[in-house]
Amino acid sequence: MKFKSIQALKTYTAKAKAKKDAFTRHIFVCAGPGCLARGGLDVAQALREELSKRKKDLAAKGIKVGVTLGLTETGCHGLCEAGPMVTFEPDKLFYTHVTVKDVPEIVETTVLGGKIIPRLLYSSNGKGIEKYTKIPFYSHQTRIALKNVGTIDPKSLDDYLAIGGFSAFIKVLSKMKPDDVVTAVDKSGLRGRGGGGFATGRKWKSCLKAGGDTRYVICNGDEGDPGAFMDRAIMEGDPYAVLEGMMIGCYALRTDKAYVYVRNEYPLAVKHLQIAIDTLKDVGLLGENILGTDFSLNIQINRGGGAFVCGESSALMRSLEGKVGEPRAKYIHSVIAGLNDKPTVLNNVETWTCIPPIINKGAAWFAKIGAEKSTGTKAFSLVGKVKNTGLIEVPMGTTLRHIIYDLGGGIIDDRPFKAVQTGGPSGGCLPDSKLDLPVDFDTLTKAGSMMGSGGMIVMDDRTCMVDVAKYFVHFLIEESCGKCVPCREGLRQLDILLDRVVHGDGDESLIDEIERLCDAMKLGSLCGLGQSAPNPVLSTLQYFRDEYIAHLKDKTCPAGVCKPLISYIINDNCTGCMICARNCPVECITGKKNELQIIDSDACTRCGICMAVCKFDAVEVH
Repeated sequence: MKFKSIQALKTYTAKAKAKKDAFTRHIFVCAGPGCLARGGLDVAQALREELSKRKKDLAAKGIKVGVTLGLTETGCHGLCEAGPMVTFEPDKLFYTHVTVKDVPEIVETTVLGGKIIPRLLYSSNGKGIEKYTKIPFYSHQTRIALKNVGTIDPKSLDDYLAIGGFSAFIKVLSKMKPDDVVTAVDKSGLRGRGGGGFATGRKWKSCLKAGGDTRYVICNGDEGDPGAFMDRAIMEGDPYAVLEGMMIGCYALRTDKAYVYVRNEYPLAVKHLQIAIDTLKDVGLLGENILGTDFSLNIQINRGGGAFVCGESSALMRSLEGKVGEPRAKYIHSVIAGLNDKPTVLNNVETWTCIPPIINKGAAWFAKIGAEKSTGTKAFSLVGKVKNTGLIEVPMGTTLRHIIYDLGGGIIDDRPFKAVQTGGPSGGCLPDSKLDLPVDFDTLTKAGSMMGSGGMIVMDDRTCMVDVAKYFVHFLIEESCGKCVPCREGLRQLDILLDRVVHGDGDESLIDEIERLCDAMKLGSLCGLGQSAPNPVLSTLQYFRDEYIAHLKDKTCPAGVCKPLISYIINDNCTGCMICARNCPVECITGKKNELQIIDSDACTRCGICMAVCKFDAVEVH
């Protein structure tokens, strides 16, 4: 089947929509990575088998699987800590932590009986919530980039067409000139969601202005920030939307050459994107003279080797060329001389996914959402010491407090909030005094952090900020390409200095030395990796300087994390249950049963297992 005209695609789309609309009920099983790890596919298969087994009972109720009842494995539903998740439409019923053993009861009670299973509901303050639209994690979201993730089969073109897929592409081909598309994107105020926040329309205009007969379009799917998985979820759960955005971009930029650069650690994203590309080629939506027009386009997937630095634009393009992924000097702009030294537009996955809605609903619609200079929404991965971990999307300008406490549900065990790290290794750590900051590109940067690609790591009072800074510096040592001295050697020296702080080796003058080194790195590094590498250190010094002083002056770690400066003792709460002694890997805890246990500090490795397993708060860290 090939669509040889726009009308042919419209006719087929109407049939796909009619088929989807025939479902009076639909079961969606989350098949995102978190749910897959917990047996999500097994749950889906068990549901399929159980529905087949109960075919006669279903028929007696007027239910026919595949005709009136749909069963779909989708992308990530977002609330990762609650997986595997199963939802029912149009009821909005939401089941969490579903296992294969629950499947017969789900079919009997919910599908056939129309009743709810209370123990599978999402629980808040001991009360089950039936509909996901009533769960704050979902009800406070505004989804644009993530709108289809978790609601369609990512492998099915029919599913994507049925919910309005490629309508924006049709609109562009039939009603808009390339310049009209560029103007719409520019007026929307869309800024790149990959971290830099550069105006998308301005970038496209600059590329066209560069001239030449050859130009390229690239989708950056090399998401490398620790704790970030927004682009991954979109590529896995809604690959056709990414490709449609790129197709519109290629039309606007008058090019027939495009690439999707995906990190090697995302095999499911690669699989779903390749299925989508192959399908679009088969039906004539990619290739020569698409839908009978003079527009032609081929999109190719390239897999990155897992180098964090290849998230930087020029390093990514060198990698695409088959060279070592090293950045170029920034006076060379990729929109003028990018891939193969030709004008190139590079935008990340989330940015491309925003293009179809902008075309369909208009630039003014998008511009009204969010903040004045940061329009639209932003997807975040909310992780760390927060009750509701997962994938969210909120309007730009939403406060950190609203994200952490309303969507995230607050801190685990209701412990005190200490900091939130935004922007990955290039970002910073913000304290509780900054919780009411609006999350947008400019505000976060002024506060000493950055938006980054959208990773958000929440920390409680048991987090040592010196240890956090050291973690990110150590990460970047491994990921630096080593091309320039300020980054390569600066990171190593910074790691040595932070290691001295962790050991309490030195005085407060060491802090001044750290700050001078950070300033030199920001000034002298070639690319954004080295220039922003000091951010976690500088932000923790800005807001948590007292912790550095405590390590150096008092020789203590206030959070009880840095092993050289802490010791464990057992207090009078001890019942003598000996669970700590049984779990100690070095057997340094002694004492008789039902009596106070004692830790040998000289033999103790400060692993913290004794504190983790104690049920009586008998283990203290000093």
